[in-house]
Amino acid sequence: MIPIDHSIPLKGGEQFDLAALNQYLAEAAPTIGTIQNVTRFPGGYSNVTYCLETANKEYVLRMPPAGAQIHAAHDMGREFRVISLLEPHYKKAPHVIHCCEATQILGAPFYMMERIKGVILRAGNAPKMQIEKDQMHAISMALIDNLVDLHSIDIEKTGLIQLGKPAGYLNRQVSGWVKRYFDAETDTIENMNMIADWLSKQTPRAQTATLLHNDYKYDNVILDPNKLSNIICVLDWEMTTVGDPLMDLGASLAYWFEAGEEEVLKIYNLTWLTGNLTRKEVVDHYAEKTHRDVSDILFYYVFGLFKNAVIGQQIYQRFKQGKTNDARFGALLPLIQLLSLKAIQALDKNRL
Repeated sequence: MIPIDHSIPLKGGEQFDLAALNQYLAEAAPTIGTIQNVTRFPGGYSNVTYCLETANKEYVLRMPPAGAQIHAAHDMGREFRVISLLEPHYKKAPHVIHCCEATQILGAPFYMMERIKGVILRAGNAPKMQIEKDQMHAISMALIDNLVDLHSIDIEKTGLIQLGKPAGYLNRQVSGWVKRYFDAETDTIENMNMIADWLSKQTPRAQTATLLHNDYKYDNVILDPNKLSNIICVLDWEMTTVGDPLMDLGASLAYWFEAGEEEVLKIYNLTWLTGNLTRKEVVDHYAEKTHRDVSDILFYYVFGLFKNAVIGQQIYQRFKQGKTNDARFGALLPLIQLLSLKAIQALDKNRL
């Protein structure tokens, strides 16, 4: 059996003021109890996730990384509210417990939720997994089926439409991410300039709005250890909104690297393992289940690659400015260049 996802000890340079947290919780959320031990969950370039242990229970705490500007991707208060609104209507949302938007306790806002134990398929563990081809195929299908389920939630009846402004969403996303890129630019990358121009000129007509996760991939879902094709929880709702559902699909495709692609990409997802759907099969399966028009999917895929490159650029800029000393962040420039190249190649070939 593949092991349940586990946390790891804090490194010497990672600061966590446990005394301050316990003092705060004793007054603000006394039912949680005293936190006795803190570890962290590995992976990720965005928010930091800790495992907090009391005498008889475990919790998860999420907060922004050091040096991050508090915007949508790092807004703990918003993510807490998103999950709180979603939980009554989606059984695979985590159960959130408490949110602290003040920065005085841990140096940044944070929120806490109950820990759900299960399997998270992180790419770094892929060589140890030994997942059979048929099992991997079933997991791959389940991942897309669950995205279809997310997109089928009635945002009007549930009130989830309040999470965003569907009208003009597509155009705002393109112009917004293009602006973010140039605001964070440190090196001239011609391919990024070309993609920004192409996206601005080729934006398709938006589809009927649905709930969007916006970071939907293997390492953001928890699987049942007794049946890996059963998704029991979806994590990381920090970029959730409402808008064109193909933006969500495109974001997933931008992480969906296949066997035979560059080795460096394999550390970001395990969609290259034997048994996974191909990108084309993902789109075909999604279209069959939803009956949505996917004829413009190349635009959404290219946008997804561009957005990932911009996120990398924003992190790399923080490193260049000395706001973080994480060595991973200093090595992001070649990845940004590679993602932009893959987008250009997809456009040249006119396929995913």
